[in-house]
Amino acid sequence: QVQLQESGPGLVRPSQTLSLTCTVSGGSITTYYYYWNWIRQPPGKGLDWMGAIASSGSTYYSPSLKSRTSISRDTSKNQFTLQLSSVTPEDTTGCYCARSNALKTAGRDREYDTWGRGIQVTVSS
Repeated sequence: QVQLQESGPGLVRPSQTLSLTCTVSGGSITTYYYYWNWIRQPPGKGLDWMGAIASSGSTYYSPSLKSRTSISRDTSKNQFTLQLSSVTPEDTTGCYCARSNALKTAGRDREYDTWGRGIQVTVSS
């Protein structure tokens, strides 16, 4: 059974880069053909897909975040990482990693078959 676990700092200063890691257990992130996603949910708002990295290593980003977002992976650790630069307090959010079997960009929860528990990130000075 595949499990995902997010990790990273809970507090980030404005203008800094947020970095979160998702550790995958019970399955490989290189297994054909899955997508490994980052999805956020700001307070009082719905799910917002941020980007994904495919099992091939190809990356995909939300157009609204593309200029500030980078997703990478470490296959030796079975992890993938999100970096969001130039954060502001508006980037305060709950953040989830999730798996899908196709590229799903709408952020509808039923489109992702496995989710991490999520991590709360606050941007504040």
